[in-house]
Amino acid sequence: MMSPTKEWLSDLADKLSGQSKATEERKQNVYTRYETYNQQHVFDHWNDLTSEQKLSLLDQLENIKVEELKDYLKDAQDDNLGVKAKADIKPFTGKVSSSKKDSKYLKNTCYNLGLESIKKNEVATILLAGGQGTRLGFDGPKGMFDIGMPSKRSLFCMIAERIVRLSQIAAKENDEKTVHIPIYIMTSPMNHETTKNYFISHNFFGLPADDVKFFAQGTLPCLSPEGLIIMESKYQCAMAPDGNGGIYPAMDRCGVLEDMKRRGIKHIHAFAIDNALVKPADPIFIGYCIDEKADCGNKVLWKQDAHEKVGIIAERGQKPCVIEYSELSQNMAEQTKGFMGRKKLVYGAANICNHYYSTSFLEDKVWPNQGKYYHIAKKKIPYWDDDKNETVTPAENNGIKLESFIFDVFPLSSSMAILEVEREEEFAPVKNAPGSSTDSPETAREKLSNLAVKWLRDAGAVLVVTEEGKPCEIGPLTSYSGEGLDEYKDRTVECPFSI
Repeated sequence: MMSPTKEWLSDLADKLSGQSKATEERKQNVYTRYETYNQQHVFDHWNDLTSEQKLSLLDQLENIKVEELKDYLKDAQDDNLGVKAKADIKPFTGKVSSSKKDSKYLKNTCYNLGLESIKKNEVATILLAGGQGTRLGFDGPKGMFDIGMPSKRSLFCMIAERIVRLSQIAAKENDEKTVHIPIYIMTSPMNHETTKNYFISHNFFGLPADDVKFFAQGTLPCLSPEGLIIMESKYQCAMAPDGNGGIYPAMDRCGVLEDMKRRGIKHIHAFAIDNALVKPADPIFIGYCIDEKADCGNKVLWKQDAHEKVGIIAERGQKPCVIEYSELSQNMAEQTKGFMGRKKLVYGAANICNHYYSTSFLEDKVWPNQGKYYHIAKKKIPYWDDDKNETVTPAENNGIKLESFIFDVFPLSSSMAILEVEREEEFAPVKNAPGSSTDSPETAREKLSNLAVKWLRDAGAVLVVTEEGKPCEIGPLTSYSGEGLDEYKDRTVECPFSI
């Protein structure tokens, strides 16, 4: 083997020296930024780091908006101290319609308005899918979870195929012209690539590839109670997702709104992955918000009882908002009014993360106010311990995570519309581990099965139970909302069935 020449070694030394000099110059620029905001401690171990570790630290620090952290924290602290919440809580005074009380208006006027907008390619969907299936005992994105229906469809598959079916319905009424309902999927840094590859491997479940866009929510540094960035290791800041309210800066950062504007999108339906009965781009909901000239809308369920532990729609300072159940006094929680011959809770509109926005609302109201809606979450945050020379996980809360919620922008709305829907038809949450009594794969499976049975009965089918305890299923490609089942009129169908 030949020995390296002196010239080669000299060139290598010059190259390494140049790289080292460039790294130090880069470091000095970043250090100046962080020193300005009293965060220079992130460089305390710089001289102990390898070249690779130095580059890793610089890459991370350059992507942190250290200039904005102080304001984020101040705003969150004000919120924690109640500065934002001084105004009295009042019942929501805006427009509220009910899928039961206003059925004719919603199924005719609103449905037609919504479908017309879909036919014009003016409607897009946003899916919040940053969560993992950890609580379900599933190692992967929650959207890939199979709740146990006969078809073995995942949550992602159900949603995608409902959009495919709705596109077909709209195209049929549009002289068979292709209708596009794009879906923008907000992932997290931990599941972005897995989610993207899952859709690619399943050919996007029948959706046009260009209509499926992925963007990752952001992260923010974890902070000490004094507002200093916590270091998880000598060369890594402790980071955490910025909450589902991170959807707004993520859409901005990743060009989502620009893509929507390019496509001519006017109406947006946003929802979470963990509702197995969600109706993406629901024409009734879209049309209702259009008819009410709403800039923001929310689908809700009415609380099952006065003390159900859910956030509800109300007003604070004459602005719409979501308030926690813990903020209601007993008298407020139990307050009722007459409704269709029965008593109904005044503070009963339960939030289920199912929202409408006009694109102009996001562009004109939400974007200019980004970063003003963070809350403090006190957490146990792993940190680098110099004495132990290792990363330590504390036994008690030692730091702060800043997070925001998707509904934090509701007070910006000047014309919000609320649509109450039926729990049995539109809400089957999949949150808790298999075997749990509520919000589990089993309870979601039961609701899907019951709805399939109802649809066939409404279509005039004669159902005969041949085997108890097994779920019935009507696939999303067969029916979006109970339509397209006329062929089963007067036919005998054995339960369980899979159509």
